Amino acid sequence: MIEVRGLYKRHGTLEVLRDVSFSVERGKVAAVIGPSGSGKSTLLRCINGLERFERGEVRVGELVLVPDASSRAGAAVLAAVRKKVGFVFQQFNLFPHLDVLGNIIEAPVHVLGKSRKEAEADAEQLLARVDLSAKTRAFPHQLSGGQQQRVAIARALAMHPDVLLFDEPTSALDPLMASEVMSVISSLAKAGQTMVVVTHQLGLVRAVADTVHVFAEATRVEHGPTESVFAEPQHETTRAFLRKLAEW
Repeated sequence: MIEVRGLYKRHGTLEVLRDVSFSVERGKVAAVIGPSGSGKSTLLRCINGLERFERGEVRVGELVLVPDASSRAGAAVLAAVRKKVGFVFQQFNLFPHLDVLGNIIEAPVHVLGKSRKEAEADAEQLLARVDLSAKTRAFPHQLSGGQQQRVAIARALAMHPDVLLFDEPTSALDPLMASEVMSVISSLAKAGQTMVVVTHQLGLVRAVADTVHVFAEATRVEHGPTESVFAEPQHETTRAFLRKLAEW
């Protein structure tokens, strides 16, 4: 479903990603862990086309993103990728002037061209799926952080993406709210949703991830089946990172 090959990304003189290759099969969940500043979030943004990269390529299904996406054809591919790949941000990023229903139907109506009636019916089903049917007319400021993140997940699902990317989906939440969001992500994993999850929450990784990819200093230093990486980490960065998280 996703294949990243030889990805290089710089911010000025700072090397953010260095020769990164990465793949996720359809219906599987990949967790990306590692110290802050190791390039994890940038990888997600490159997969979704939110950041351009200097070298390498990103494949999403049959679509291919390359460094020079400035042509008309490149712009069309970028638009198609963004329809296929949903993104759930750490800070929710809901539209504050729209209620919950308005947030969810905005993209299906204006990007996919759905009728408002069709989009609203779909949104109501998605809100039931994330256990927020009673909050249809609430505005973001009236919701808890966990509720806002669940709305953000429903909003991403409203585009019926092939892939969902999560960038630290629980880090801004207290433990109770985080558990609500983790429960939703777990149910998506069980339903066969292809996902890439950047997180420091090892409980979430163990619950949903088929594979773990460990990043450090702008590159992937280790990857493999989740239990294998946790039980027998091969790289010192992985061992040190897991020890640190265990102390929290």
